[in-house]
Parts: sequence; C-alpha cells; structure tokens
Amino acid sequence: MKFSLSREALLKPLQLAVGVVERRQTLPILSNVLLSIEGHRLSVTGTDLEVEIVGYTEVAECTEGGEITVSARKISDICRSLPEGAMVNFNSGDGKAQLTSGRSRFTLATLPASEFPSVEESENSVALNMDASVIKHLIDATSFAMAQQDVRYYLNGMLWEVAGNNLRAVATDGHRMALCDVECEADVEENLTAILPRKGIMELSRLLGEDEIDISLGSNHMRVSSADFCFTSKLVDGAYPDYERVLPKGGEKLVVGDRAELRQAFNRTAILSNEKYRGVRVLLSDGSLKMLANNPEQEEAEEEVSVDYVGEDLEIGFNVSYLLDVLNVLKGSQVRFTLSDSNSSALVEDAADSKAVYVVMPMRL
Repeated sequence: MKFSLSREALLKPLQLAVGVVERRQTLPILSNVLLSIEGHRLSVTGTDLEVEIVGYTEVAECTEGGEITVSARKISDICRSLPEGAMVNFNSGDGKAQLTSGRSRFTLATLPASEFPSVEESENSVALNMDASVIKHLIDATSFAMAQQDVRYYLNGMLWEVAGNNLRAVATDGHRMALCDVECEADVEENLTAILPRKGIMELSRLLGEDEIDISLGSNHMRVSSADFCFTSKLVDGAYPDYERVLPKGGEKLVVGDRAELRQAFNRTAILSNEKYRGVRVLLSDGSLKMLANNPEQEEAEEEVSVDYVGEDLEIGFNVSYLLDVLNVLKGSQVRFTLSDSNSSALVEDAADSKAVYVVMPMRL
C-alpha cells in the first residue's frame, strides 16, 4: 500500500475515526484504524464494536492500493505534530508502515486488515434524507436529558420514533425528559422506534455539519452517511418507557417569562444551593417569580423576576441544574412553564415554538 497526500487531507478523516477508538482495549486490533484505498479514495475506519466511523478523503497520488491497520493514536498524533501544508508519504509492507514527510520519518507496527472487525448492517426498515443541521438540532435539544450510567440501560440512550412525516427524539433519566419533533419525508406504513446508545449519539453529534445526510434505520443498526463519512451504530435492545404518560396533562397555571433573565437569575441562585441536591424553591405570585436557595452552611440566595402570570400563589421545588439545562438549549426569547401544583411535574417550552417540550419533576425541599 503506497500513497501520498497532504497532512490536512489525512488528518480530516483520522480525526473523525479516532474519536470512537477507546484508549484501553482488550483486543489490540481495536486500538487501530483501518486504512483502505480504492482508486483515489482513502477510507479511515475506527470502531469499538458498538459504533463504527469511516472517514473519507482523496489521495493526491496512489501507486499501490490495499488495506492495513495502524495505531489510531500514534498516526493521528504524528499527523497533528507535522507542520501545516506538509506532504505525507505512506508505504506499508512486511508488518510495518512508514510515514515520511520532509526530513521526518516514522515506522509503525501494523496488524493485518483481515483481523479488523466490521459492524454488520441490518436490513433497512426506513431510509431518510435530511439536512445534517436538522439532526444536529434534534440531538442538541434532547441529549442532555439522557441518563449516564443507569441500571435501566435503555435510559442511557435516546429514543428515535418515525411516524408519518415526523421524526421524534426522546431522552429521559427518570427525573426530567426532553422531547423534540422535526419534519422528515419517510415512507413508513407503521411507526418505527429505535434506541440509540449514548456514545453513538455523542459521536454522531460531533460528525454532523451542514451537508445532506442519508439515514437508514434497521432492526439492529442505524447508519448515517454523507460525502465525508459513514457512521454505523448498534441499537440498544430494549423497550423504552411509555413517555406519553409522563407528559403533564391539564396544567392550568401558565407562566411566561424572559428566558435570558430567568436563566441568569437561576444561575445566580444556584451558587448558594446545596451542592449535592441543587434544590431551589420557586414561589409564584401575580406577575412575579421568586427563587430561593440555601445550603448546609446557612447561606441564602434570593432572586425575583417579573413574569406574565395571574393565578393562585404556588410554591414548588426544583433541581436548579435541570431547569438551567432546559433554559440553555431553548433558543427563543420567551419561555413558558405549565404547572398544576407543588407535587406535579412542570412542562417547559419555548413560548413561540412547541416543537420541543421538556418535563421537569419537582423536588421536596
């Protein structure tokens, strides 16, 4: 295998693929990336057996095709350390790979490409063609609510649901929930659901730019491809909870306020909240939302914000981090809270756009 290309051209697909490679591996081959050449296109593949990412680039000069695997971390570190605009010459044979650039020369150990695992693709159930920015927005709007290391493993991922011309993403950790809808053109006879693992969601978000992408959702795998990359992830095998039951119904207390002002006030109040439980007491009265926090050191914070609210006084406790997560991802200038009583969850959404809704459970304080 023998080819030449610029440092930047090699670094681009390497950075895409290296993100999925774990530093500590039980199988040595999983610490490597697979380099493969067809014609003038170089493919760089990284995998952890759950998620696979392939980055593509054009080579300036190819005298011998083939495929080989080299250490992901070492080849990317070498490329990053070379000067900008440098040409890289790659040559492999006899269990070694040589990289030369100017007066620099590196010899790397290789493992045969035949040992490199591939993530099998399941039969397509549905195919979508969408702008990458739409999927990026979908992930950004909901991913913060995914659980991190919950024993209910299906909560450590994100539910995607395709129904008619709608793609919905749902994430919850049992204490709060995020739900976002985007339009899509899907030809599905019945609703299709898939649970994507947390790592897959985070890697996909990193890959997405502004170009168009093709998405195929199968029974066991999801694949996203564009001109620059191909991403494949295994799906989580499990039944996602009935999130519709969690959505609060019939809340009659509507509070509308300035999102930026509320976010700043909650941020300041959070400074003196209990570091472990992060509880903040919210007191609602006509035209006013007051927030109170204290901690075991007997320190207290109090803020008051003018809001559009008319109704009975209400006192309710929340984990302030959960409220701030929602206020940080909303984009509109006004935010709407729908509340029932001090023991019921709050529904939070953009006052002008209800494509994304958030549910935050109350706290006993």
